[in-house]
Amino acid sequence: MMALGHNVLLFFCISPFANALYKQWIPDTNFENATNWDKGSVPCGNDQVEFLANRKVSVYVETAHTITGMSLPVDGELILASGAGFTVREGGDPGCGSGGTAQFKDSESLKWFDPSLWVAATTIDDLHRGTYQFSVHEESVPCQNDDVVFRDATSFRVEISSDHNVPVKSVSVLGKKFTSSSEFSQYLSSSSGKLQFHGTASLSISGSGCGEISGCICDNSRNRDKICANVKCDTLECKKPLHALGHCCNVCGALVYVQFSSSFNFESYRQRLQHLFLNTDKYKSAQMAMSKVSKEQRLLGVIPFGATQEIQVLLLDQKSGQESGSLAEALARDIMKDVHNHGSNVGISSAEFQASSGASSSDVAGNSAGVVAGAVLGCLLIFGLFAGFILLYRRGVVKLPRMPSIPSLSKWRNGSDIGELGGPMDHGFDNPMFDKPTMMPEQPELYGSETVNSVVLTKSGVHFVNPVYDETDFNG
Repeated sequence: MMALGHNVLLFFCISPFANALYKQWIPDTNFENATNWDKGSVPCGNDQVEFLANRKVSVYVETAHTITGMSLPVDGELILASGAGFTVREGGDPGCGSGGTAQFKDSESLKWFDPSLWVAATTIDDLHRGTYQFSVHEESVPCQNDDVVFRDATSFRVEISSDHNVPVKSVSVLGKKFTSSSEFSQYLSSSSGKLQFHGTASLSISGSGCGEISGCICDNSRNRDKICANVKCDTLECKKPLHALGHCCNVCGALVYVQFSSSFNFESYRQRLQHLFLNTDKYKSAQMAMSKVSKEQRLLGVIPFGATQEIQVLLLDQKSGQESGSLAEALARDIMKDVHNHGSNVGISSAEFQASSGASSSDVAGNSAGVVAGAVLGCLLIFGLFAGFILLYRRGVVKLPRMPSIPSLSKWRNGSDIGELGGPMDHGFDNPMFDKPTMMPEQPELYGSETVNSVVLTKSGVHFVNPVYDETDFNG
């Protein structure tokens, strides 16, 4: 038997200008957690305790227990808190029923990238009080600027599998906070570290949080497939389901996109929305997920021409029986009114919202300038694409497709009545004036002028002889 004593450390770290959060792992491998046992209750005096022999496990034991026996795994550990331990009794425990075998559940399948296994809070106090924040799926899993917390007086087992190491700000395990990768690597090499963390990747600890007053973009998009593989989407009944950046499923509700200036403070604005709206009776059943995103811009809604950083506010209904998305839409409209009246005071330059009912609206400071700038940018983009195409075409990099080939003359000739070149010519119809050489005068003197080969030279000029008309006929 062994005993482990440790101090509970509370970390108060509130950043007034960053959107980093405390992300806490929910599952544990504690002996006293009834959900960890196959029969749904903690083993008692008449029970035989069994751990799967071929599974690795680290189990935290808080108190003393009496059991009839225990089967241990080949590779595992029991972390005993002060005063914790086991007593084996041959006699029965009258308060334990008939007894039996209690098997510890397998925790091998619990994955780091499962959003349902994490809770998030702005402060460590909120984490302890259970005041959690709602997030899009990608941000439910720890981001690079988040503090990761595994609860004090608990053990766990989590799989971290990825093509690269997973960056976080810090990691707290059994009351110990790690703020550097080198320090954490030493813990991973310990027996407890090997049993608690497994998989193809490790954690990369930076020790520093977000340094931007407007917040930082979470980098979990590269692990989106792994995250969304653990999410099951509900069937939606709203008119126009919405897609929020960072969320695995379409939703019924509303989206507000905020364009901000250099004076915008992410955390201050989140607290403003919480205080003005979500803490009121009207909207207390609504959910809000606020995040900084990189939103793709499209010319005429089709041609992509870049991306801008915006604040995305996802609003959902939580109240049972609430018409799908209606409360979220009402909240979005109130937020838009607040932007219209006070947006410039909190560093907001413009905003727009979309609702799953199909409604949308925008409130933009300097809207005309924005439209003109967008139109100019679009024209420059089109001109640049055209000029680039011409340049590439002249250099031979881009070639125009060939026109369909014209059938050869031989094919035409074989299928027509046209004769060979040099063969008899088809004269068409007869012209009695020109086809008979006898019709032409043999003596030019008949015309009272000097002619050579039917060319007449007169005082008025040179002309050709037309045998149909006689010049003398007109002269009288």
